[in-house]
Amino acid sequence: MKILITGSSGHLGEALVREINKTNHTFVSIDIKPSKYTTHVGSITDREFVKECMIGVNAIIHTATLHKPHVATHSYKDFVDTNLMGTLNLLQEAKKHGVKSFIFTSTTSTYGDALTPKINEPANWITEKIQPLPKNIYGVTKTAAEDLCQLFYRNHKLPCLILKTSRFFPEDDDKKEVRQLYESHNSKANEFLYRRVDIGDVVSAHILAIEKCEEIGFGKYIISATSPFTKKDLEKLHLNAPSVVKKLYPEYEDIYEKLNWKMFPKINRVYINDKARKELGWKPKYDFEYILNCLKENRNFQSQLSIDVGLKGYHDQKFEGEPYPVNE
Repeated sequence: MKILITGSSGHLGEALVREINKTNHTFVSIDIKPSKYTTHVGSITDREFVKECMIGVNAIIHTATLHKPHVATHSYKDFVDTNLMGTLNLLQEAKKHGVKSFIFTSTTSTYGDALTPKINEPANWITEKIQPLPKNIYGVTKTAAEDLCQLFYRNHKLPCLILKTSRFFPEDDDKKEVRQLYESHNSKANEFLYRRVDIGDVVSAHILAIEKCEEIGFGKYIISATSPFTKKDLEKLHLNAPSVVKKLYPEYEDIYEKLNWKMFPKINRVYINDKARKELGWKPKYDFEYILNCLKENRNFQSQLSIDVGLKGYHDQKFEGEPYPVNE
């Protein structure tokens, strides 16, 4: 199978190229930035460029996007051009060239305001059935691109699977208060309980999606670490998260205390990956229990793939005192 990978100079794109290069599949990889993982430099907004890269392609993994960190530095038009028109170019060429699998990397950020409960309400249980309520141009354009994928499946029988990934970036948190209160690995470890996933598991989900896409036809899947929580935990999670975590993992407090770490006082949502595990046969490795075992053994809890890809950032310039400017 020949796979077209977009965004191959980015976090996920590079990780996919690294892993697909170990398989029997061949690939062509595109990005606006050159790297040793990118075979063709150009933009998905240029349909002629996309067309040139489609020769012999059987499947597409579309990760290229403007992200939330770009909201404060790029215009609405930039987001529409890249996230929407770029996706449309790929879908049109996929249809034209008889592609059998189109995998679109989306985000749990599309849920937007649906993620945050009111003060006295329980934490939200987030599945693929939750209606997106985007709160910025990033969420709006990713949601619209998902709709384009569904349209091309409905009207043109192009098999499309949408993978809605939670956080996997290695950079520091974008919220200043989180950076001030929690060491970076501490906050990331906490997030594996409800809203984070290791890039190694994200890559395995994408490779499985390629294999399952034609059989399934169309589907949306939350790709996040398996959470230990149940619906019965939701009320207490939003009031006193440490007590819920301690009940499930009695040793976590001692492990955290030795590191001078702490748990978040509240958890406001839980991402549920049941559908991806069931329909894709996905078996994510990295969860909070795995994290605790690594911490007990003084091992890095990141996958080797995450370490190898490393920090990339989202901008060419650096911003004093913050990873990037934030504009919700």
